[in-house]
Amino acid sequence: MANIKTGITLFSLGTLYLNGKLDFEGTIRTAAEMGAEGYEIVAAQSIPSYPFVSDEFLSEVHRLKKMYGIGPICYSANMDCGMLKDRDLTEDEMVARAITDVISANKLGCTVMREQYLLSPHGLERLAPYAEYYNVRVGIEIHNPESPVTPSMLEYLEVIERTGSQYIGFIPDFGCFATKPNKPIWDRALAGGASVVQLEKCAQLRYDGVPRDEALKIMESECHSCPALADALNSMYGFVQFKKSIQNELEGLKRIMPYCFEMHGKFHYVDENLHEPAIPYEEIIPVISASDFNGYIVTEYEDEGGYDAVEQCTRHIAMLKKLREA
Repeated sequence: MANIKTGITLFSLGTLYLNGKLDFEGTIRTAAEMGAEGYEIVAAQSIPSYPFVSDEFLSEVHRLKKMYGIGPICYSANMDCGMLKDRDLTEDEMVARAITDVISANKLGCTVMREQYLLSPHGLERLAPYAEYYNVRVGIEIHNPESPVTPSMLEYLEVIERTGSQYIGFIPDFGCFATKPNKPIWDRALAGGASVVQLEKCAQLRYDGVPRDEALKIMESECHSCPALADALNSMYGFVQFKKSIQNELEGLKRIMPYCFEMHGKFHYVDENLHEPAIPYEEIIPVISASDFNGYIVTEYEDEGGYDAVEQCTRHIAMLKKLREA
């Protein structure tokens, strides 16, 4: 029986934070008011001394935890392999950065760290002893267009199973289970002059597995006269891909559940009935509930539709609590 806790990644409130409508304390207070039981801290966004954690910032985190009752439960690292002008970072350099992140996560009291798949499977294997030493479980984020059954993620799975380490695993992002185009992109295309018929034609090309270049050629004349339609079609082949059926992906999720340290509850819109129209939470949560998962599903809002982020995240947390209790 799973023990699913609800959290939020502070990325969800990133627009409000960057616009100065919320300061760091404001994001924590708002997260607590929404009903989050903990928060994932996006290190590059929230920590002034990133990639290091200053004693001053640590004291502030402790103060806010006492005041609002929630603290950091996951350290979200950023693997910027392109930070140099003349070349990408080597694996040695990326492992070194990941070790620094593990140390920072430990200092904040986080026992989970989100790592990006720019760190190779071999790099993750090299990181395992440091993760164990600092008691920080490092999960590779499985982000759309990757999924639990894509070849690159299976390479990580091979390393995880071969080493037997309990400190390297996964953090699935629910965007990889999408079955429909997301509402903000659809609505934006409609507002830009695209028709429902045109958008449905684009979606069907994606469902049929038509390659991107071929789909663009088929829709060329219509996209030329409507740039918003072209943007929508391109998005369907980018980081918001979707499939008619996700049964293979759900079976893959079942297989990796013993190695999942946290879940990213990705969403683009939750309606007043607590339903996400593009990502079938009603199919995903039962898989997790039937496992031995003991951790957080963190609300991760992609703030691209112009909706009220606080209202959306509040709805999402309520949706998760409703589904976990079903």
